This record gives sequence, structure tokens and C-alpha cells, in this order.
Amino acid sequence: MTKQSIITADEARFPLSKLSLSPMNPRQNVPAAEVEELAESIWTAGLIQNLAGIVDGNGGAEIVAGGRRLRALQLLAERHADLAQVRPELANPPVRLAPDDSTAQAWAVAENAARRDLHPADEIRAYGKMERNGATPAAIARAFAVTEKSVYRRLALAGLPEAVIDALAANEINLSAAACFTISTDEARSLEVLEQCRGNSLSDYQIKKALKPDAVKDTDRRAKFVGVEAYQAAGGRVGGDLFAEETLLDDAEILDAVFADRLAEVADSHKRDGWKWVEVSHADYLGYWFLQENGFERIHRKTGTLSPEQSERFDELTEQAEADALDEAGQEEFAALNAITEGDYTEMQRAHSGVIIYVDSQGEVQSYEGLIRKADKAEAVAAGVLAKSQHSADDAPKSPISQKLRDDLGRVSRGARQHAALRDPDLLIDLLAYQLSHNLYWSKPFGLSVEDVPNWPTTEADGYALDDRLTENPPRDMYGKDLGKSFRAFRQKGADHMRGELVRFLAAQLRGGDEKLMSLIEKETQPNTRDVWAPTAANFFGRVGGPYMSDLWRDLLDLPADHPTATSFDKLMSRGTVQLPGVMRHAVRAAPARKAKLWSAAVEWAAGRRDGPQDRHWQGRRELEGAGLPRVLTSASAAS
Repeated sequence: MTKQSIITADEARFPLSKLSLSPMNPRQNVPAAEVEELAESIWTAGLIQNLAGIVDGNGGAEIVAGGRRLRALQLLAERHADLAQVRPELANPPVRLAPDDSTAQAWAVAENAARRDLHPADEIRAYGKMERNGATPAAIARAFAVTEKSVYRRLALAGLPEAVIDALAANEINLSAAACFTISTDEARSLEVLEQCRGNSLSDYQIKKALKPDAVKDTDRRAKFVGVEAYQAAGGRVGGDLFAEETLLDDAEILDAVFADRLAEVADSHKRDGWKWVEVSHADYLGYWFLQENGFERIHRKTGTLSPEQSERFDELTEQAEADALDEAGQEEFAALNAITEGDYTEMQRAHSGVIIYVDSQGEVQSYEGLIRKADKAEAVAAGVLAKSQHSADDAPKSPISQKLRDDLGRVSRGARQHAALRDPDLLIDLLAYQLSHNLYWSKPFGLSVEDVPNWPTTEADGYALDDRLTENPPRDMYGKDLGKSFRAFRQKGADHMRGELVRFLAAQLRGGDEKLMSLIEKETQPNTRDVWAPTAANFFGRVGGPYMSDLWRDLLDLPADHPTATSFDKLMSRGTVQLPGVMRHAVRAAPARKAKLWSAAVEWAAGRRDGPQDRHWQGRRELEGAGLPRVLTSASAAS
């Protein structure tokens, strides 16, 4: 180790052991993963930017700007005992030295405030160039100190027409809009749509629709039914939305042709079963009204009868099936017994009736079997397949019960069920949990309408993170499912599961009530905005004025207006050289606990100011000021 003397030069090299983090450095705490990424970048690309500090009087220096780099260098020294031999420039990094404390303090602020992230368009071009030169995504991530996921997302845009990237760089379109153009390989069409985007506020859906007006998603019932492979085998082209993770089928006519051919094959298989006729419907749903309007009569299967031994075994297998405990052999046995109970159509029935086949919204084949046409009714009656009607359409007896009385009797019946349900509170709670966690459509046991309660800001999701229980596991779609069987299986999961489902979905529906009820709820739950939200350029800093930011900066750090840090910040603000997200994140992290609570309160108050009534606005302002919120925060928020 070289002995250090008093340093008078503007820059000098120091062994890592002689360097320490200055208390002036605004980044006192840095995530370990961030240091890890930067260390890999420095090892690959070298130390591009020098450290900055002030001599400590002990032959070393305290770093005021470059704390992340110092930590990364120290990590490399831990990993490489021979760092001084293999990478001496990293073992003895250059440090720019401040002549006095005030200069060092200004550097600490300016270095972090002036740092500007690359524009997404610059990242796309830079990453794309490195990839074309042979660099892997992992190497690119290390070089730029970003995650590989971020590199892959930018590389997905590197193949866009240059005009689209230029529009992104000029802020004529945002990143989300640029991503929409990845679905199209038609450059001429992309340029036409790009011109439509300039000066117009087109949604992502509108852009995608303009790029591929005839494209069909792979979630379409036709695509689910035939399969993407069969569509491609017929010459259909497949595109994709890389960011929405959607597959798009570009040739709707080919899909329709394959769909029709596949339906015809299903119809042919039914014809071989001996039905008098088989029809295909291209509708996605056929209700009972369809049969009535078309004058169909429906006959039913001849059901079989289980022996006493078979009945006992059937009950055993039913219990196992509800508990999802059937093995493969049990499933086969259960299916065979089910087939007996369900029965089948006789040859005579099939000879006088037919089938209508259609594909539902989920891409599953559905059918109405045993349908007798008007023209075939007499023949079916003569054959004993269909019972002869005792009344003509004209002399059919009128019901002795009026529709009004019928409705009243329905209400009486419902009241009886409600009365009886009071005796089983556990059943009611289980049913509520079941309804909330499953999409039951019109078959809901309770007359509850679940209304969406907005909890997601209109800005990008960066900086905002909710508990996964509020954003994942939407209600399960139960269309066409056996609800009785499903509910029995659901109840077997136990009381803890019921409570968890109730808590999850009731929390997502929480509005708060009136002011007094909301105050009580918040007193008991102690919400903290900082738990879920961190300010970024998109969600806050880019949406407020410069004077407000200067005042907020001084207040969070408890700085007087004439403090060198405050005046330096004001000068940088006036020149437009402050990178607000980074600076304000430092301020929020460095703020005392009291200020942190006020910061959260200011955000909540501002939301109430925009969305709530005037009396709520003034009440909220008085409460915050009474708690010690500086007037500059409330007044600036009101002005914004």
C-alpha cells in the first residue's frame, strides 16, 4: 500500500481501503441486488464515471457522490482477492476531490439530481446495436446495470420501423403505444397508423385494431375449437402481441373455413350414430327459446337402473370425486356407472329425431339431442316415440293460477328458504365466500351485485404495488359447471379458506363509507400510502410545478431557504437539469418519520381534493395543518 501524503490536486487515486461513504452522500441505503448488478457492469465495462469526495485527514477520502459505485467496487474486492493485480484501475479508483465542505455538499446534491436515465428510444437503439454485434442479453444487462427482463422488453422493440422509434424519441407516442406496433410486420401499414397516432389520443386497442383490423385472438371460440396448429396447417398466418402475450390469427377467412370443416366432421360422426338428421349452428349459444320458436319437440334418453351393489359403489365414488380423490381406475368406473344412470337413446328414437350442434363461447362442442321437427311429429307419434298431445293449441286448458299469483307464490317460497337459512349461519358465510370467489353469472345464491371499486391509478404501474390478493386470482368462471358439486368441494377446504376468500374479496370492495366511518376504519387499520406507492416521474413529479417541488424538497429535508443545498437545488430547477424522480426519492427516504407520515397524508389529501366534495377538501386541509403539515404542502396541492 502506497503511503498517502496531503493532497492538493483536483483528482487522485486511492486504495479502496482508504475510501469510505461520507454522511453527505444522499444514498446511505442501497438494495443489495442493485449493487450486485452495478458490480457486474463495472467488471465488464470498467469504471466509466469517477467517484467524488473530500479528504478525510487520514490519508483517505470520504465519497460524497458515487456511493453505489464505491459499494460495487468493494464487492468486487471481496470477490477477487487479487483485484490489485488483475484490475489495478478498480483496486485504486480515481477520486475527484472537493476543496471544501460546501463544494462537497453541492456535489452530493448535483451528482444525484442531474443524473438522467436514458430515454427508452435510446435504450432500444443501444441494446439493438449491441445485440447485432453479438452481445447476449445478459451481457447487455451487465453493461447498463439493468435487469435481463428489461433488456428483453427493449429488444422486442428493436425491430420496429425507424420512424416509430423516432416518434417515441420525440415523445409523439408513448412506450405503450410503440409496443403496439410489434404486432405488425407490414411496415407501410405501420407508417399509416403512426401518422394517425400523431396529434391524436388513440388507445392501445385502437392502434392494434388499426394495424390488424381483421386479426382474431387465439382466445376466440373458433380458434379454441380448431386449434392454432390446424389453422396454420391450412395456410393461416400467426402474429402476436409480445407485451400482452397474445397470439393473433391474421387470416379470419381461413379460420372460418377450418371452423366450418371441423364442425362438419363432428356432424358426420353424429350421423353415423343413426340420427335421422344432424344440423350445425354457427351461434355460440342456443337457449330453450330456440326450441320453442322453431317448434321442436324433445325426447329424452331411456335411463338405466343400478343394482343395489352398483348404487352403493356409485355413492362411494361420488364422495371421492367431490374430494378430488379418484385415481384413473376410479374415474373410469365412475364414468361407466354414470353412463348407466344417464341412459341412452334407442335406435327407434334416433330414427325419428335429430341433433343440433354448436360451439359455445369457450370453444367446446355443445348439442341438443333428441329433437323432433314439426313435420316428423305425426310419424314419431305413430311409432310410439312421442306421446300424442291431449289438447290442440286452441283448446289447451288455461292455467288456474294467474301470473301475479305465480309471482307471489315464488316470493313465498323464497321467503321460506331465507327463514330456514337463518338456522345455519355457517352455510350462509360459506355461500358468500363461494359466490365472491366464483363467477356464477345468473346463478348467484345471493342478490348481491359486486361493483368494481377503483384502486389502480391511471399512470403506469411503476412505483405502485398492492398486495397480490387484490390483483390476482379473479373469480373463477363457472359457466356450464356443476355448481352443487363445485360448492361441496369448496366447503371441504375448511373455515380458514372461507375466511381468506371473504377477506380478500371484501377488501377489494372497500369504499369506506361516510367521513366518520372512514375515520374509524383508518384508525383501526392504520393505512400508509408509502407501503404501496413510491413517487415517480410518471405518477407524481411530472405532474406538479417547479415551485412546489422546491418547497417540498426543503421541507422534507428540514432545510432553510438559504441553505446551500436548497439554493443549489433551486438553481438546477431553474435550468431544468434536475432529474426529479431520483432527487425526490432521496428526499422521501431521508425524511424523518414525522415528515414521512405527512408525505403520505399529503397524497391522500390531494386525492380527496380532486375527487371529493368541497367540504371534505377543507376538512382534510384543516386536519393536515393541525397535524403539523407545512402550509406550503397544502397550499401547493390546492393550487395544483
